[in-house]
Amino acid sequence: MIVLGIDTCSDTASAALCSEEKVIAEFSFSTKNTHSQVILPLVRDMLHRTGLTFEDVDGFAAITGPGSYTGLRIGISSVKGICFALGKKCCGVSALEALAYNIQGDGVICALMHARADLMYAAFFRGCERLTEDRIVSAEELSRQIAGFGEKVICVGDCGKMTLPGNAVAASPVHSRRSAASMCFAAMARGFDTPDKLMPDYLQVTKAEKDLAEK
Repeated sequence: MIVLGIDTCSDTASAALCSEEKVIAEFSFSTKNTHSQVILPLVRDMLHRTGLTFEDVDGFAAITGPGSYTGLRIGISSVKGICFALGKKCCGVSALEALAYNIQGDGVICALMHARADLMYAAFFRGCERLTEDRIVSAEELSRQIAGFGEKVICVGDCGKMTLPGNAVAASPVHSRRSAASMCFAAMARGFDTPDKLMPDYLQVTKAEKDLAEK
C-alpha cells in the first residue's frame, strides 16, 4: 500500500509518500506564501521525483486539526478534491496523533502544540494508543496532568512553550518536528474512508463562529 499525506496545519507545508515498510519520500519547508500556492506543486514534484503518479497512490491522508484554520482547510480540501476526482479513499489524522507517532516505545507520551497565550493543545498516548482525546488546556493544567501520571512522560511537540514537571522528559527537536510521514503511518493504522467523511476538528471556535455569536 502507498499512502500520500499532506500537512498544512502550521507555517510549514509538508507532504510524504509512504508504504507499510518505509518512507518513500518526504518534502517539507517553511514558506511565507499561502499553502494553497505551494502544497500541490510540492506534491507533484515529489511524485515526479519518485516516478509515481496520483493513480499509484492507494490512500491519502490529511491533518484534520488542531492547527491553523486556513491551513487545515487547504490541506483537507486538497485531499478531498484529489480523492473525489480519482475515486480514492482518505483518512483524517490528528496533528497530535501524528506527533505521537514520532516516538517509539510503550511509555506515556504527551503530544502538545502551542495554541495561543498560555493555552496548549494536548493529548496523551501510551505508545501509539490513545489515552485521552485531543483537548485545549492551560499550560499550568497540562503540567498538573502530566505530573498526575506518576511515571516518566515523554513530551513531544512545543515543549519549550511551558514548564514541564519533574517526571516529564522533552523529546529531541528531531522527534518534535512535524512529520507528514508519521501522519501516513497513523493513517495506515486507522484505515481509510470516503472523502465526504474528511472534516476539520479545530478544537477552538472559529472567527466566523465568534462573529456570529456576537451579532
